[in-house]
Amino acid sequence: MCSHVAIVTDSTAYLPPAALAEHGINSVPLTVVLGDEALEEGTEISARSLAEALRKRRPVTTSRPSPATFAEAYRAAAEEGADGVVSLHLSAEFSGTYDAAVLAAREAPIPVRVVDTQMVAMALGFCALAAADTARAGGTLDDAVAAAEKRAAQTSAYFYVDTLDYLRRGGRIGAAQALLGSALAVKPLLELSEGRIGMLEKVRTASKALARLEELVVEKAGDARVDVAVQHLAAPERAEQLADKLSGRLRGLADLHVSEVGAVIGAHTGPGLLAAVVSLR
Repeated sequence: MCSHVAIVTDSTAYLPPAALAEHGINSVPLTVVLGDEALEEGTEISARSLAEALRKRRPVTTSRPSPATFAEAYRAAAEEGADGVVSLHLSAEFSGTYDAAVLAAREAPIPVRVVDTQMVAMALGFCALAAADTARAGGTLDDAVAAAEKRAAQTSAYFYVDTLDYLRRGGRIGAAQALLGSALAVKPLLELSEGRIGMLEKVRTASKALARLEELVVEKAGDARVDVAVQHLAAPERAEQLADKLSGRLRGLADLHVSEVGAVIGAHTGPGLLAAVVSLR
């Protein structure tokens, strides 16, 4: 009998429902706390509602899934005939989601390999898709983990935010860096490196920042076969403009995703976010 490996990720991968269904991936939702109301990402709060709350300066925090929620996902996979689970999650530097999954995995009825991808958004999504493709092709638990880890190592994420204040409030970037950006009135370009957000470059205007974001993706992709994701929060025109430019310049472009991030990532970046993820196949 062929083994069956199930793939679990979390809602910050921002894979569309059709992709989750097509690849058989189970997504466990994180929670956004808006005032005194806890709302599941993806079903109970939209990116648009989150952006409006941030503009009104309403208190917004985020919360990991409980270990019990992951335990239910792992039990469901076993009941559906899986022999093992690969559980892929956003960077442990950003959230306790990985830790909650590890706790649940200890009591799971089948083997569960929990992976801190050190990624987030479609950088995580590409890892989940790679693992799912490997599992569908008959790969083992180890094969699926290796596919996800290889994809993570070949994926880069760059992003622009209008202000560093939201990242500072959530503790995702140092107060000194945030203050420096505000004091000099610079527009920051950031990158995801070893699971952390770091300052990549500082430019003087938003237009120059967006042009530089385009160049970074083109330089990273080179002539390689790549998947690219352009993601935003409340900035659809910026996203479409960047996607159009990249589609005309990337010679090895295999797939291009354009989407809005969800409420969890949006809560920490604020409206105006524009992100570009480039992932080598």
